[in-house]
Amino acid sequence: MNPYMSYPQAQSPLILSYNRLMDAFAKSDDERDFYLDRVEGFLVYVDLDKEEGELQSLFKELQEHKDRYLLIPKMTFYEVKKIMEGFVNDKVYDIDTKEKLVDIIAGKEARENFLEFIYDHLTELEKWQQFYQERSRILIIEWLRSEEVHFVFEEDLDVTKPVMEKLKRYLFEKKAPKEVVNARTMLGQKAKTYYSNEALNPRPKRGRPPKQVAKVEIEPQLTVDIYTTVPYPVRHFIYLPDIRGASSVTFSAKFETEEQLLASLRGSEKIKVDERLEALSQRLESLKLLSSKLPMKEKSHFPSFTQPKFKRDSEFSVHADQEPKLDTAIQEVLPKKKGTSSDDAEYAKKKRKKFSIKKVTQIKKKKS
Repeated sequence: MNPYMSYPQAQSPLILSYNRLMDAFAKSDDERDFYLDRVEGFLVYVDLDKEEGELQSLFKELQEHKDRYLLIPKMTFYEVKKIMEGFVNDKVYDIDTKEKLVDIIAGKEARENFLEFIYDHLTELEKWQQFYQERSRILIIEWLRSEEVHFVFEEDLDVTKPVMEKLKRYLFEKKAPKEVVNARTMLGQKAKTYYSNEALNPRPKRGRPPKQVAKVEIEPQLTVDIYTTVPYPVRHFIYLPDIRGASSVTFSAKFETEEQLLASLRGSEKIKVDERLEALSQRLESLKLLSSKLPMKEKSHFPSFTQPKFKRDSEFSVHADQEPKLDTAIQEVLPKKKGTSSDDAEYAKKKRKKFSIKKVTQIKKKKS
C-alpha cells in the first residue's frame, strides 16, 4: 500500500521555488532544521525562538507524519569546501587571486572569509554567484530525485501569473478550467526534464555561438503562495522568505540575508590613511587655532590680501542709474600726482608751456 494515498493527491507536479530551496540548503545546519512538504510543496522552518507549546505540537506533527515531511540535508564541511575549491579551480584565472583563495579555504572560518574576499573583488563576485547557483541547482535536483518528488521549478516556467495562481488553487481538483488543464500538460512535460541526464550534466549547445547582446536583468514575478492542506501545528512555522532572485541568496551560514552580509563587510572596512597627510592636517588645525587666539592689533601687522583696496562707498558717489566705471576705480586706487587735484588746477595751467609756431626763412639757392 502506498503510504501517500492517505493524503490528497496533486493533479500536477509540485510547483517549488528554486531560490527558496537554495536558501534553505545554505542555512540548514546543526542549529536550524528545514522540511519540505511532499504533499503540497511548502517549506517548514523549525524556529526555536517560538513558544514551547507551539514547538511541542510541531514536533508531534513531524513525528506522526514522517512520510510527509522531508528533512532538507545539511551540507558537511567537506561539501562546502568542495564547492569553494571547485570555483577556484574552474573560474579563477588570476594566479595571485587563486593563491589567496586557496590559503583562505585552508584556514579557519573559511566560509565567511571566502565570501568577504569575493565581495571585495567585484570581478570575481559575478562569476561566483553564477557558479554557486549552478552547483546548488544540481544538488537540489539530485536530492529531489532521490526522494522521488514530482516537481517543477516556478522560476523555469513561462506561465502567466493568473494561470499560475489557478494551478495552485486547483492543485487537488480533477475538474478544472481549460487553461489549467492545458497548463498541467505543459508542467508534466517540464517535470520529465529534471529526471534526464542533462539536468545533472548541462552541456553547452553546439553550433555558432549567439550574438553578444546587452544583458538585461529582469526581476522575477513570483506568484502568491496558495496552500490549502497545511496542518494547524505547522502554520506558524511555514518558511516564506521574500527572495527576488538567486543573486540575493547568500552562501553564508552566519547571516540571514545578503543585506546583512554587506552591512557586516562595510563595518569591517579599515580606511588606510597616509601618515604624512594625517600629520599635515594636524598642523593645519594647530595653525588655525593659533590664528584665532591672536589679538586684533597683532593681526593688523599682517597684510590682508582678501580685502579690496577700494575706498568706501561714502567717499565717492555713484548715481543709481549709472554704473561705476573702471577708470574711476583705477584713479581712486593709484596715488595721485602733484598738480592734478582740483585746487591746483589754475597752478597747473600756469606751469604749462605755451607752444608757438616758429617761422623759418626759406633757403634760396644761388644761381650758377
